[in-house]
Amino acid sequence: MAATCFLFVAMGTGLVTGPLSLSPSAVALELLSKVPLLHVRSPLSPTDALVVWQLRLPEVVLGALVGAVLAVSGAAYQGVFLNPLADPYLLGVASGAGLGATVAIVSGSGTSSPFSLLPAAAFVGGVLAVAATFVLSRSRQGRSNASLLLAGVAVAAFFTAAQTFLQQQHSGLDLQVIYTWILGSVSTAGWSQVLLLLPYACLSCGTLLAGRRLLDTMSLGEEEAASVGLSVRHARAVVIVAATLGTAGAVAVSGLIGFVGIIVPHAVRLLAGPSYRRIVPLSLLYGAGFLVLADVLARSVLSPQVLPLGVVTAFLGAPFFLVVLRRSQRVG
Repeated sequence: MAATCFLFVAMGTGLVTGPLSLSPSAVALELLSKVPLLHVRSPLSPTDALVVWQLRLPEVVLGALVGAVLAVSGAAYQGVFLNPLADPYLLGVASGAGLGATVAIVSGSGTSSPFSLLPAAAFVGGVLAVAATFVLSRSRQGRSNASLLLAGVAVAAFFTAAQTFLQQQHSGLDLQVIYTWILGSVSTAGWSQVLLLLPYACLSCGTLLAGRRLLDTMSLGEEEAASVGLSVRHARAVVIVAATLGTAGAVAVSGLIGFVGIIVPHAVRLLAGPSYRRIVPLSLLYGAGFLVLADVLARSVLSPQVLPLGVVTAFLGAPFFLVVLRRSQRVG
């Protein structure tokens, strides 16, 4: 209940915040006026109503979708890798997805339709990145938090360098979209990006919500999970593919927004305990609300200028990441 209320408050704040001042009651009445059989009259002018429906609401919905996907994916990666530092950004998945999306743009395959090859290309890049991170972090002594983190940083640096190289080789194109990915943003001129992300977000989050009990079982360790009849290899593959698919879709429309997958699952873990049956659905709700509020902050701090959303989440997430790193070192 608290998570749902938090999400509704965050989305309401996003709808009323902006260069054009709108009262919360007027926006609420405008939304209710579109509900059949209520016969509510909106106090907003046609222009103000257009701002709500075609500018602010798509941005708020997109921010909620991206935040939910990144938070749930972060929780899933932490569960499947048994590593509290696992995150779509730190594992290199986001950078790999960004490279894939860049390849789609420079090849002319990136469009705004729901059937765009952009998320598919981002997914391929994300899969390659997480596979490379997973392989490089293995050693004779096993896989530690430090090795996974260092491998993720190295993979992310490599894919980012490749993305920069492609940008320079195609400098004649309009690369504003690519620069938007690098800085991170959920600003949108309409509903096209929401429709682009929606099927990938639903498939990814739906799969991870359905498999949250598997994460609880895998958190016991491979031997214990196998002893109760779970095929750890197949379960891990399903979780990784679902989380990477969601991350790729989010990166394709919003860019490299880091730390959401660390901040939200760890905050939820402090509130609700270690069970992924609670962590996954609560991360979805709190992640959606968190990124909507982060976007409000990005629009408000230097108004009328807008801060890149990735910068805001980095300011909030970097200190949080250091705290998590210290705690994981003490436990280890």
